[in-house]
Amino acid sequence: MITKRIIPCLDVRGGRVVKGRKFTDIKDVESPVDLAHFYNKSGADELVFYDITASFEERALFTDILRQVASEIFIPLTVGGGINTVWDFDRVLKCGADKVSVNSGAIKNPKLIEEGAKLYGNQCVVLSMDVKRVDGKFRIFAKGGRENTGIDAIEWAKRGQEFGAGELVVNSIDTDGVKEGFDLEMLEAIGNAVTIPIIASGGAGNISHFVELFKTQPKVDAGLAASIFHFREVTIKDLKEELQNNNINVRL
Repeated sequence: MITKRIIPCLDVRGGRVVKGRKFTDIKDVESPVDLAHFYNKSGADELVFYDITASFEERALFTDILRQVASEIFIPLTVGGGINTVWDFDRVLKCGADKVSVNSGAIKNPKLIEEGAKLYGNQCVVLSMDVKRVDGKFRIFAKGGRENTGIDAIEWAKRGQEFGAGELVVNSIDTDGVKEGFDLEMLEAIGNAVTIPIIASGGAGNISHFVELFKTQPKVDAGLAASIFHFREVTIKDLKEELQNNNINVRL
C-alpha cells in the first residue's frame, strides 16, 4: 500500500514565510529557517519552499535563505520560484534542494520540463499548477496566480507528464486559504488524466479534510498545506494518527 505524504509549504516573500487567501491578502508568518527546523522535528514527510514573487519580479530565487533552510532539514525539499532554465535547476540543487518545482518558466518554455528530466531524472522535476475556474473551465494561471494563461489545466497536466515531470502539485486558487476543504472536483479531473503522483494543495482547514481527500481521491499521493500547520491549528502528529485510524497508510 502506498504511503500518503503530508507536506507543509513555505511561501517565502522578502525572506519571510507569508500566507494569503486566494493568492491575495498576504500576511507575515515566521522565519523560513525556524519553520523548516520545526517541521523537520514534527514528522513532515517533505517540505516545499516557494519564492512566490521571483517569477513576477523576473529575478532569480533567493539562494541564501534556501541554503539555510536546507541545512535545517533531513527530509526531501522541493524548491520553486523563478525556475526558467536548467541552470536554475543546477543552482537550487547545489543549495540543497532534492526536487525542483517549475511553474511559470515551464509555461513559457515547456521544453524546460524535458530538459530538467533528462539532466536530473524525472523524480527531480515537479510541475506546479496554479488552477482556477474561469467560465466553468479549469485554467492555468502564471506568475503567482496573477496571470490567466488561458491554458486548459487538464491538458497541461497531460503535457507535463509527457514531457517528463515526475510529480504534479495541483494548487486550487479557488480554495487557497479558504480552509473549507480541498478542491476534490478539480483533483479528480486531473487525476483521471495522468498516472504520475499528485500533491493536492489549497483548502485544508482541519484533519477531516485530509481524511476526505485520501478516502475520495485514491490517485492523490500527498496533501500539502500551509497556514493550518504554520499557526499550529493542526499538528502533523495528530493528523497522521487520525489518518492511520481511518486506515490510510502514513509514516509515523
